[in-house]
Amino acid sequence: MKQVYFDNAATTAMRDAVIDRMAEVMRSQYGNASSTHSMGRSAKSLLESSRKTIASFFNVSASEIVFTAGGTEADNLVLQSAVRDLGVTEIITSKLEHHAVLHTVEHLQKTYNINVNYVNLLENGMIDLTDLERLLKSSNKKLVSLMHINNEIGNKLDINKVAELCKANDALFHSDTVQSVGHYQMDLQDIRLDFLAASAHKFHGPKGIGFAFIRKGSGIKASIFGGEQERGYRAGTESIHNIVGMEEALKLSYANLEKERSQILKLKDYFIDQLQSLSSEVTFNGNCEDKEGSTYTLINVCLPIAPEKGGMLHFQLDLKGIACSKGSACQSGSNQNSHVLSEILDTENLLKPSVRFSFSCFNTEDEVDYVIETLKEFVKN
Repeated sequence: MKQVYFDNAATTAMRDAVIDRMAEVMRSQYGNASSTHSMGRSAKSLLESSRKTIASFFNVSASEIVFTAGGTEADNLVLQSAVRDLGVTEIITSKLEHHAVLHTVEHLQKTYNINVNYVNLLENGMIDLTDLERLLKSSNKKLVSLMHINNEIGNKLDINKVAELCKANDALFHSDTVQSVGHYQMDLQDIRLDFLAASAHKFHGPKGIGFAFIRKGSGIKASIFGGEQERGYRAGTESIHNIVGMEEALKLSYANLEKERSQILKLKDYFIDQLQSLSSEVTFNGNCEDKEGSTYTLINVCLPIAPEKGGMLHFQLDLKGIACSKGSACQSGSNQNSHVLSEILDTENLLKPSVRFSFSCFNTEDEVDYVIETLKEFVKN
């Protein structure tokens, strides 16, 4: 059976060079980076070299990069410490955030009785910056948490503008950049955000490793206690092979960024054209048709299929070897509607099947054609 992988927003295939580099480290550099003997010092050297390299891509100091198990842990570290340790009494976020942010904020609201305000959305799911500016006028100690690229509909936040608004109103700014690190360049001396979260498996690196950027002097404190690893932010023996794998994946992503972005954007445009040729009733969720206002790595399409037939669509696509998603991978096993689509679609369109197709440099137009041929069996002309 033909296998087509269009679920790169959920996770990406590791590059061969990343696998090779990780295998090399696992074979020869298995020392504990906290040990003082030569094997430990060698592991420590690799650890700090990777930290320095990763920091260089964002124009920050190595001490501002904290390795975590992934984006979810990075989000939790920042949000929980901001309330517990920094005196934040109000969080401004949106109802379209990843559950790593939404559920953490809900927990903090219940535990610490903080104020939580959800910024208004425009019709296409973009953040209403006028409403954000209004919310920022409160006198509370505030933290704004808004994702750079939405993982379901691909909307792209004007992160520079939000950073400017936060600075002007004395608010901390945290951004979940899991879908953008490795796909967009970010100079954090120009973009004055305070915290970000990233995850290696979104840019062809290994699972189980990511990092938080924590701006120097922020006051963020540990959430995992034990040893003094990661400058006290995160106790536990560092996974050197995963960290080196993340470094290698990030190096290759940025080295090939322009070439691969052009290739993937061309594929996205082709996919949109082919989907529109299926039916005049095909629509796209969020802002994903807008090249400037959305990421080049995904589309979320609403298909004109009756609910009784649409309920089997994802199952049938899977039988045909097509990997895609009805929302984020974190909720794909649930019968509930996507919380993102529930916020932006009317009742009629919520009843129709929506599919997220997300791309990488390993995808081809032939794969798009195969998906389109499969969809023809479902979509009415």
